[in-house]
Amino acid sequence: MFEFRSHSPEETAELASRLAANLQPGDVLALYGDLGSGKTCFVQGCARGLGVKDRYIVSPSFVLVREYRGQLPLYHIDLYRLNSGLEIGLLGIEEYIDSDGVTAIEWAEKLEGFLPDRTIKVEFKFLDETSRKINIYNFSKEKTML
Repeated sequence: MFEFRSHSPEETAELASRLAANLQPGDVLALYGDLGSGKTCFVQGCARGLGVKDRYIVSPSFVLVREYRGQLPLYHIDLYRLNSGLEIGLLGIEEYIDSDGVTAIEWAEKLEGFLPDRTIKVEFKFLDETSRKINIYNFSKEKTML
């Protein structure tokens, strides 16, 4: 486990950017945390680290999946609005997970038990209004993360 304390959205994005520089095709980021805890900000940093040129990385809450092109494709999935396994199954998430890109999944707890073993779990906890504790689990020991 790696623990990081972020004191701003910029620090959260920088952590994600550094992590993304070491991601490989097929890696999955499972993001856990309350509303406003930094999940989308983290994905924005990942996009920057993957060389995504689109400057408007937003939560796909209403479209459910957004695809971005960079050095590796980034598939950003938000399960917040989905309530049932059937709804989630209809998204075809396994096609993203088994792809040539990186998949970042917000509200990943809705997929517990279906995520691949190689999933990198990222948990966000509020410390105060601007600070967060970010824990990263299951990151391959062979990779230099930061």
